Order: sequence, then C-alpha cells, then structure tokens
Amino acid sequence: MSEKKTSNQMWGGRFASGPAAIMEAINASIGFDRKLYAQDIRGSLAHSEMLAETGIISAEDQRKIAHGLNTILSEIEAGTFEFSAKLEDIHMNVEARLADLIGASAGRLHTARSRNDQVALDFRLWVKDELQRVDAALVALIEAFLDRAQEHAATVMPGFTHLQTAQPVTFGHHCMAYVEMFARDLSRVRDAIERMDESPLGAAALAGTGFAIDRHRTAKALGFREPTRNSIDSVSDRDFALEFMSTAAICATHLSRLAEEIVIWSTPQFGFVRLSDQFSTGSSIMPQKKNPDAAELVRAKTGRVNGHLIALLTVMKGLPLAYSKDMQEDKEAVFDAAETLDLMIAAMTGMVRDMEVNAAAMRRAAGSGYSTATDLADWLVREAGLPFREAHHVTGRAVALAESRKQPLERLPLDDLREIDSRITADVFGVLSVSASVKSRSSFGGTAPQEVRRQIRYWRKRLKRATAGGARAEKLR
Repeated sequence: MSEKKTSNQMWGGRFASGPAAIMEAINASIGFDRKLYAQDIRGSLAHSEMLAETGIISAEDQRKIAHGLNTILSEIEAGTFEFSAKLEDIHMNVEARLADLIGASAGRLHTARSRNDQVALDFRLWVKDELQRVDAALVALIEAFLDRAQEHAATVMPGFTHLQTAQPVTFGHHCMAYVEMFARDLSRVRDAIERMDESPLGAAALAGTGFAIDRHRTAKALGFREPTRNSIDSVSDRDFALEFMSTAAICATHLSRLAEEIVIWSTPQFGFVRLSDQFSTGSSIMPQKKNPDAAELVRAKTGRVNGHLIALLTVMKGLPLAYSKDMQEDKEAVFDAAETLDLMIAAMTGMVRDMEVNAAAMRRAAGSGYSTATDLADWLVREAGLPFREAHHVTGRAVALAESRKQPLERLPLDDLREIDSRITADVFGVLSVSASVKSRSSFGGTAPQEVRRQIRYWRKRLKRATAGGARAEKLR
C-alpha cells in the first residue's frame, strides 16, 4: 500500500485526493509527537484488552492487535521503524504499521475511540511520567542541599537584602531556604499529578460512545485513579499541560535565583564558593579565568521555560469547546520545557554537591557593613528598655561613629558608646560579634545553628515519609 493511498484511507472516503505539500507540512506532527510512541502503544493495548473483555471485539483480534503493537514497540525502540510525515502523527503511523503486520484485525482497534481522546490520553500519560521524573530529580536536589546545610549549619556568612549586607546568617540556613523553595516545587508537582490522575480514554471525539465500554477498567489498567467525568472536557482540556508548565516555570525561577547567587559567589570579589571543573569553563584568551557557565546557562534557560508557558497559554486562550487543531501546538512547548527543566535540575544538583565552600571568606564578609547593628538595637530594647524606634536612632549614631573611624561596632570603646546613650553597658559587647549574632537568632525558623539543625532533621524525616510510598504516601505540605 502506498503512503499516499494510506493517507487517504486514514482520512476516509470523503477525501478523493491527498493533501497538498504545504498542507501536509503544516498538518503533520510526527516530527515531534513520535515522542509519545510508548504512551500511544500502552493506551492502545489497554483499549484493545477492554474491547475484548466487553465482547466488542473477539479475543483472537485482540491477540493479534497486542502482538502487532508489541512488535511495533520493539521496532521503534530498536530504531528500525520508518516514520512517515504523510501519515501525520504517531497514532496513524502506528495504526498503518499495525495494518501491515496483522491485516484487517488492525481496523478493529479504533472501535469506540477517536484520535481526540487518544491524543489526550497519550499526552496526559506523558506529562504524568515527566512529573514523576521531576519529582525524583527534585528529591535529589533537596537532599543535596540538606547535606550541605548539615555540613555548614554553623558556617557564618552575610545575609543580604538589596544585595547589601544586612545581618549575619549561616550558610546552612541559606541552603535551607532553597530546601523550602524546592520542597514547594515538589509539592506542586505532586498536586499536579493528583489533579490530572484521570483517564480521558473513552470520551471518543467529544460525546462519548454508544458502545458498552468499561472506562473504569482502562483507567485502572493505565494507572489512573479514575476516568474523566465529562467527555467534552476530556478532549478539550489541556490544563494538565499548563499546570506542568507553570510548575516548571516556578521551579526554573528558583533555579535561576540560585544560579545567580552561584555566579556572584564564585567571583574573586566574593570568593564564597569555587565550582568544580565539571561545571566550569575557561577563557579562550584569558588563562586565569574559570567561568561558571553551567550556572549562567541555568539562569538563561529559565527564559526558555517561561516562554513556553506563555506560548501554550496563548494557544489555548481563545479555543471554543471541544477539540481544535490548534491543540497540536501544545506538545513541542511541553517537550522542550520538560527536557530543559530536567537538565537544569541535574546541573544544579551537581553544582550544589561539588562546589567548594570558602568558609573563611564568608566569615570575613559576614561582619562587613555593620551587620550586627540590629543586634545592638535589639539589646537596647531588651536590656535598656528603649522603644525600638529610639533604639534604632541610637544605633544609627553608633554606626555613623564606627564608620567615621573605620572600625567595626564591637571595637568601639564603651565610653564612646555611652556618650551616645548612657544606658549602654559592657554587656552589649556580648551581642556585637558575628558569632553571637547568629547564635542569638534562635526563634523558630531562625539562623541559629541549633535551629538550622532542627529544621534539617525535620526535612529529612518529612522527605523520607513523603517519598517512602510514592507521591501519594504523604503530602509534602
């Protein structure tokens, strides 16, 4: 059978001639939706088994269909399957090859099914599989941060606001901020899986089918919680893909913020971290350079993921119910965003695990910019009974004096401090060092080393419980 004849037969008897070359080019999706081959075959196997069990097709036809589909799966995975753009998409490519292999029985597979619910199923299965891959990758990234936080629970560094030194924190505490961020990303991934865990197979074109199919049986066979409850929504919905994309964009944004910090921290001016050779490159002209290219590329790829989200939102925004061909444009954006996010998470996990932390440089920088000024103000409130606004003013004068003398606060003589406010005593020097400042921040979620270690223990236990039995074992939040 020629490809042209096959194409016409797939469209049905209404079309006497094949599509023009331009129409063929704009209509074909096999160049990218071939990525759905495993999900397409998996769905077809479940559908054929259900058709046989309900008596809609014979057991012998189902046996042939299953043998043919498994043969096609082997051919695709071996790289010997010939994809054809004339057959438009993965569904028709598989169906045409099935007809070549088993003859007339292949035509029974599409009973009680449309390409509309078929593609909705394939794409939903693929996105669900990808979300599960992202789940595992995020767990590995969080574990990397927990390990670094444990190692550096007491390593002092400057905390920043506006990229200006604000207050001393610990590097462990800073790492735990990313644990919180990526744990929320993980929670969103698991919520997305829970919401999309319904099978659209059996919705047919848009109205359901007159055949006595068993949608609960196919949903269970394909690993879904249950079938979808509205046939129109089943084939016109792509919010599962949009939710994946929005989750990916938020996660990529977190990765980009981390990448930006790594770029800054690895400069000679900061010198907080040193990336391994695995995640750096050199300069073609400056032999002394060690560039954080992996971090910079993670930062840049975030724009790519964000762009795909906007593209898919734009595709879907004006579509009437139910199916429109516009939805063919949903897959390339999702496929590329998924591949990009997978790479970003893997690269960042490697950088976090491999980077060398310069604790001495962090400690030196932690005391810069009069970072313990707030500790002086807090002491005035706590020990001298000043209202905070007055304490803030007194502290500002002390900082101005120290700055004029180019001295740290803890080096100012007590007499000079008492000239600013007579209620200051020698006890104040117990809070003005960087180490004392960090140690004092022991409020729940604070930067004190013992509190950092407590949060590490909490997250290790929570992560273990939440991953022990899969995504549904326990919600992360």
